[in-house]
Amino acid sequence: MKSLKYLNKYLLRYKFHLGLGTLFVGLSVYFSILIPPVIRNSLNFIIDESKKISTADSSVGFSDFLGTEVLKFGGIVIGLSLLSGFFMYCMRKTIIVMSRLIEYDLRKDIYEKYQTLDLAFYKRNKTGDLMARVSEDVSKVRMYLGPAILYGIRVAFLFTFIIYSMFHVSSTLSWYALLPLPILSISIYYVSMIINKRSTLIQQQVSKLNSIAQEVYSGIRIIKSYAKEDEFKKYFDEQSEDFKDKALNLARVQALFIPLMVLLVSISTLLTIYIGGKLVIAGEITTGNIAEFIIYINMLTWPITSIGWIASLIQQAAASQTRINEILNQTPSIQNKGAELSNLAGTIEFKNVSFTYPDTGILALDNVSFKINKGERVAIVGRTASGKSTLAELLLRFYDVSSGEILIDGQNIKEMNLNNLRMRLGYVPQNIFLFSSTISENIAFGKKSFTEEEVKKFAQIAAVDKDIEDLAEGFKTMVGERGVTLSGGQKQRLSIARALIKDPDIIILDDCLSAVDANTEALILGHLDSSLKGKTAIIITHRISSLLSFDKILVLEQGALNHIGTHEDLIDKEGYYKQIVEYQQQ
Repeated sequence: MKSLKYLNKYLLRYKFHLGLGTLFVGLSVYFSILIPPVIRNSLNFIIDESKKISTADSSVGFSDFLGTEVLKFGGIVIGLSLLSGFFMYCMRKTIIVMSRLIEYDLRKDIYEKYQTLDLAFYKRNKTGDLMARVSEDVSKVRMYLGPAILYGIRVAFLFTFIIYSMFHVSSTLSWYALLPLPILSISIYYVSMIINKRSTLIQQQVSKLNSIAQEVYSGIRIIKSYAKEDEFKKYFDEQSEDFKDKALNLARVQALFIPLMVLLVSISTLLTIYIGGKLVIAGEITTGNIAEFIIYINMLTWPITSIGWIASLIQQAAASQTRINEILNQTPSIQNKGAELSNLAGTIEFKNVSFTYPDTGILALDNVSFKINKGERVAIVGRTASGKSTLAELLLRFYDVSSGEILIDGQNIKEMNLNNLRMRLGYVPQNIFLFSSTISENIAFGKKSFTEEEVKKFAQIAAVDKDIEDLAEGFKTMVGERGVTLSGGQKQRLSIARALIKDPDIIILDDCLSAVDANTEALILGHLDSSLKGKTAIIITHRISSLLSFDKILVLEQGALNHIGTHEDLIDKEGYYKQIVEYQQQ
């Protein structure tokens, strides 16, 4: 249960619920424990009164008297049952509510932790697995925080009160009645270990199934285009079969508990009747005491049976919390140290920057140095995997440099407020992501308040306004998941509008015109020429456009800065830039 210690802070947060719930559990058990003595007294009363009169003296008057007394005893039992039931309701209203509140807090904490983790973490972990931890695993933990704690406390109170009451009546009969309990304890110890191991395997398989399903749904168009539905179905069936086998293995172990409990309780009942009968004959106890002990044993039936269930819940929760702790104990490599919020002038400087991707060990940038002045428009060109997109990701601090430093307005970006830095940068990535919302909301995603006129203005700048107006609901059209209802070019242009509408100080366009035709590209670049006035702009591209004059062009080769200069400076130099210009002219 070491992993469950993490939850203690939540229990302390809701100590009022836990403390009050414990009190209600104690009161509920206390009033239920008073019932067996009442039944003992009623049975002894009936037997004693019956002995006082002869069969001939039995009369309607005696029957009425006996009936009245039995009704009194019955009324007391009903009253005690109602009190016990009321406090049972109260204990559920406090402890179960506490578990729901902690479940909410835990899910929120995991979600917030996900927000702080860097891109390297998301490249290492599958989406389905992350979803399973915040859903399936948290649900397992809630069962420990609610039912397991609730019934665990109840079992403790029941054992304490019942065993005290039993020994108060007869220690001899109590020892015989409780004789099977050590066997129960040893059984629970060994079976719990088995449950823990099998629960961990099941949770891992659930995560795997979630990951497979998420990947299939995301890539359904590719799967259908290759007619691979049957193969993926077969693979999913195999993994589901594996999950079923593991779940059945766990169920078989759990199934041992109830028969074992019933057997032990039945042995206790038989011992109570046999030994109790001898003690009645010896005059050490009354007949009512035997009835009282049988009720006690039956009252212990559920607690004894539930021990296995509680142990199972705790073991499953421990396995799930271990997986949750792996996330919560992650330390993000990108730390937000700055507090100051301000606009950026737009001067960017890379000083001897080198970067190696942490997971792959690939050297993406090697001792790169350059400076971009405020308001300059810079193109970055280079072959595939030359480090162009890495420059953009480092500017946004998706990663921190391995060596060297990046300065904006003379300040190291590591010392700047991370949220403010990203808010002041407009970024259009290669891989466009749109949310399942309206087109208007997708364009205005980075702006807290916006008008429809603003949305339309920037849609026009991105040359996507006419495409939107042709849709049945225009800007109110719902975009399918990940923008599946739009073409590649439409998604790229929407993303450009989304980056520009938040009025950033620095704009980074990462090969975001690859899916549009030449005429549309010329139209967009013409709009950008005026809309980017006074802003620092970095355009990563494979195509050189003559419509947008660049103050600088950076040419990257295998992670190193090969050339830097204007179009006129580079056109006569041998290398990649000259090759691509000549190719495009042809």
